[in-house]
Amino acid sequence: MVNKLVSGDYVAQGGGITRMSGSDAAFANAVFRLQCRRGSFPFLPELGSRLWQLGRLRPGDWEVCARQYCIEALQGSGVEVQSVQVTQQGQAICVETELTLGENTLLVEVNV
Repeated sequence: MVNKLVSGDYVAQGGGITRMSGSDAAFANAVFRLQCRRGSFPFLPELGSRLWQLGRLRPGDWEVCARQYCIEALQGSGVEVQSVQVTQQGQAICVETELTLGENTLLVEVNV
């Protein structure tokens, strides 16, 4: 079980914190791993993704690298990357990733 986060804050429920389990918890963990910068936690240097580095690359390399970064971030989580699309929206780079866990699917959008 994991605590539910929304916009970086824990979600309260009846004097406590909302907890999640099963595929909801696995997907929440996957979203956190994709949004977190890899190397930003000194005691967990392998946690997170390198998606934030896409801006350093040529736009032609974004899709391949974004897929690689997502797979790397989710390694060992049980969640699999099915597809990745990268678009530029103004100054931001938008990465849309379709994730699966068993028969469950989640579409995640990360802006970098």
